[in-house]
Amino acid sequence: MIPSGQPSPATRVDASPPRPDDITTLALGDLAEGVEWRRPVLLDADLVVLVTGGHGTAELDFRPLPCRPGTLLRARPGQALRCEAARIDAVVVRWSATALRGLDVDAAADVPAHWQLAGEEADVLRNEVTQLVVDCRRQPDGPAARALVRHRLAVLLRRLALLPPAPAGGDAAGAGPRTENATFRRLRQEVERGYQHTRRVEDYAARIGCSVRTLTRACLAATGRSAKQVIDDRVALEASRLLAATDEPIARIGRRLGFPEPTNFGRFFTREVGLSPGAFRSARGGPAGNGRPPARRG
Repeated sequence: MIPSGQPSPATRVDASPPRPDDITTLALGDLAEGVEWRRPVLLDADLVVLVTGGHGTAELDFRPLPCRPGTLLRARPGQALRCEAARIDAVVVRWSATALRGLDVDAAADVPAHWQLAGEEADVLRNEVTQLVVDCRRQPDGPAARALVRHRLAVLLRRLALLPPAPAGGDAAGAGPRTENATFRRLRQEVERGYQHTRRVEDYAARIGCSVRTLTRACLAATGRSAKQVIDDRVALEASRLLAATDEPIARIGRRLGFPEPTNFGRFFTREVGLSPGAFRSARGGPAGNGRPPARRG
């Protein structure tokens, strides 16, 4: 599901709602469900993707990530994913938001989005994923089997959380900063709750209980960007996801993100992304023009 607001008529990973304890394994191509990756798909579940063969590129939120055997991707609900599925073989572990309820594991832990496994680390994580796949496919459905699969997933996520930080000065792992100060973490949380309603730094400072200057210092230390830029980045990312992966009318996307006037949304998006909303959608495989929502599936 998209992090906030009503879900749009998007290309989804699954047309039917998952069971509360749903944990499944599938092939990479199954995620695209007939669209053959012509456009990104909006994810409505958490994913771990382990590349087992081939070479190619995956795009996660429009960032190209090189993939080869041993590449691991960690994707989250609301993100836009596109893969060269014809050139990459991978196993996908997919689970719903409540699959880990009651277990002492933080599914939201700061795990790298992209990691190239090597050595013992690769062997251990490959074995964890393989065993999870075996248990998902071979164990008969029942309370004991579901408990086993849930615990397998919890172990896998714990191991991912223990991955070392990205190499100093390098960005190949795609991890980004692994530590952030408390003020910046709070801002990110509040932005997730409120980016559709306000882009004012003053509003977030009031919610957190600090000054605008403190927020700006925290953002500059964590990202090199100001608090206002961090907030606008999040709005632009959500707009990009919806434009690329859905046929929702551009004006409606703008209203959902707090722009009652389409012209204001167009100016904001062009300033942040460098393309107009229509040009960005067309470049990502969507229809030119404003677009019309397709019929809902399922």
